[in-house]
Amino acid sequence: MSIETVAPKAADNRMIVGTPLLEVRNLQVWFDTPRGDVRAVGGVDLDIEAGRAVGIVGESGSGKSVLSRAIMRILARNANVLPGSEIRFNGMDLTKVSPKKNKHLWGVDLAMVFQDPMTSLTPVLTIGSQLTETLRYHLHLSRAAAKEEAIRLLGLVGIPEPATRFDQYPHNLSGGMRQRVTIALAISCSPKLLIADEPTTALDVTVQQQILDLLSDLQRKSGMGLMLITHDLGVVAGRTDTVAVMYAGRIVEKAPTPELFERMRHPYTRALVDAIPRLSHPGQMDLPALPGRPPVVIDPPPGCAFAPRCPSAQPKCLVQTPVLESTPGTDHSVACFFPLGTPAGDAARQANAAAGTTAAGTVFYTTDVI
Repeated sequence: MSIETVAPKAADNRMIVGTPLLEVRNLQVWFDTPRGDVRAVGGVDLDIEAGRAVGIVGESGSGKSVLSRAIMRILARNANVLPGSEIRFNGMDLTKVSPKKNKHLWGVDLAMVFQDPMTSLTPVLTIGSQLTETLRYHLHLSRAAAKEEAIRLLGLVGIPEPATRFDQYPHNLSGGMRQRVTIALAISCSPKLLIADEPTTALDVTVQQQILDLLSDLQRKSGMGLMLITHDLGVVAGRTDTVAVMYAGRIVEKAPTPELFERMRHPYTRALVDAIPRLSHPGQMDLPALPGRPPVVIDPPPGCAFAPRCPSAQPKCLVQTPVLESTPGTDHSVACFFPLGTPAGDAARQANAAAGTTAAGTVFYTTDVI
């Protein structure tokens, strides 16, 4: 279905593709806990342009969802955005915007599809009332027009018998149905930037494809920016213009999507790609896995956070933290002293392979299966 039917105000939100939309600089988010400060996001720089999609990838605990919630200004009470952090949306510094102003930004300018569809909807209100409230508040539609638009949106995201579902409550729907309703809510006012945090988690494979096609169509035709947060590297491979890989609250690699998959530079990115199941794998094959666990981000030790799990780790990695730097002449950035595919990186892996262990004391391993 064409995007022209999504929302009457869509034309007002159209932007020229490539126009700077979101600019995040040195974003640091810490949480106060009895054990100490949890450094969930540690100095992230990120840009999203109108009409472009950026994929944020990383395992659980890497800081992806906290990053998205910081942009939306919906962090928990014990969260602190550190001084010096900048979040600029369409030229506006969101760190200085009042909660009242935020209310007017949500929906029309910024929207989010949350990871958990079970708790994203109000259980005591019907699906229709939750959709029409948004449409009437932001688009000033009449009650009848809002109902008509809400029913069409439900059909747009693949909900059967949308007119019937309009009068039902969230508990009447399956988890997958509820997630489709949250997506309908998010796109109802054609936002300039949509943050999708695992938007297809509860959906079957066929519906996943439909929802991702829908988001791509909306982005392309409206000039909407898209931040797609996912564990599924296959999703970002075909749906995004740029991919940023996060680990321990930092971006460790960022590049145009084709470039990233063709020339991975960070050992963590390579490990994530190697863990993807392939039809060419022998039956009953164990997927390669990283040793150890993600680091605890309370009073972290000096050095690279990935060093204890990295097959290329050298003594320098244990005392210095690498910064995200661009490869000369490219848009490919990596935070690693010994990147893959470089003489330094090859020498580090060969030295550790010969020694049988890394500088961090980890037994040398490889995830290479491609």
